[in-house]
Amino acid sequence: MVKRLYEVSLPCRKYDLLTKNIFASMESSDYYPICDVRFKGFFNWTWTYKLNSDEYNGYIIVRNKKGIIIGPKQDMEWLRIEEMDPVTKEVEIKLSRKTKIAAWFVSNCRAPSGRDIFFKEVQRELNKHGLSVDVYGECGNKICPRDDESKCFKLIERDYYFYFAFENSLSEDYVTEKLLTAIRNYAIPVVYGAANYTRFMPNGTYLNGRDLGAKELARQMIEIYEDKKKYKRFFKWHNHYSYHDVYESPESDSICKLCAIINNNTVFDKATVYEDFNSWWNPKGRC
Repeated sequence: MVKRLYEVSLPCRKYDLLTKNIFASMESSDYYPICDVRFKGFFNWTWTYKLNSDEYNGYIIVRNKKGIIIGPKQDMEWLRIEEMDPVTKEVEIKLSRKTKIAAWFVSNCRAPSGRDIFFKEVQRELNKHGLSVDVYGECGNKICPRDDESKCFKLIERDYYFYFAFENSLSEDYVTEKLLTAIRNYAIPVVYGAANYTRFMPNGTYLNGRDLGAKELARQMIEIYEDKKKYKRFFKWHNHYSYHDVYESPESDSICKLCAIINNNTVFDKATVYEDFNSWWNPKGRC
């Protein structure tokens, strides 16, 4: 049985081994905080994008060279860029065709994360050097039909050095398909969120806007844009890792994985409860 949190009627709060109250969400805790104290000690399991959930219900899966799922997770162990093999000729050819510095596909122009304000600062810095990010969608002046996403993504692969993977809200581990859009289309992700991105990608494969600030981010983008050798280094990970949507196979499908633990008697029969669920879920100071 699925209950939505805005409904007044909630399942009876019972601590027995036959009942599991599961909190499920793919939306960020910043957007949907839970401040009601009734939920303290209510949930037995969590099924969310947070990497310390009982079962991961996020957007991205990382596999190693053998195809084994290795992440994302809280304690990722990556190869260092220096240890990675050089980019292949195939990847090099794709990168050599690009001519434009960056793109951003966005429809929510006033997100709680403040990404639009930060973006304008970056754009101003780039403009000083005669460069500009192309913004597609309702928040920009470029158009690409949303009913043909593959065509839009081809633009990124063909033309752009960087892609802005800016999240709409700031929550720990909240990293969405925006990162996949950059990765799958051979663009360096410029990220903006509250996640520890080393849980999702190796250092040296992305630029973090919140860490760098607008001026330094723009400076590094320009430096990489003007140095093909430096640019190629950001793609060495292709030799060692691959990125996938969670629904690509039953092995990674979050619904299948939840069903598996529900049907695992050893796991199911273990009594667990989130005594301070609100603190676990909400960003600090949110309630």
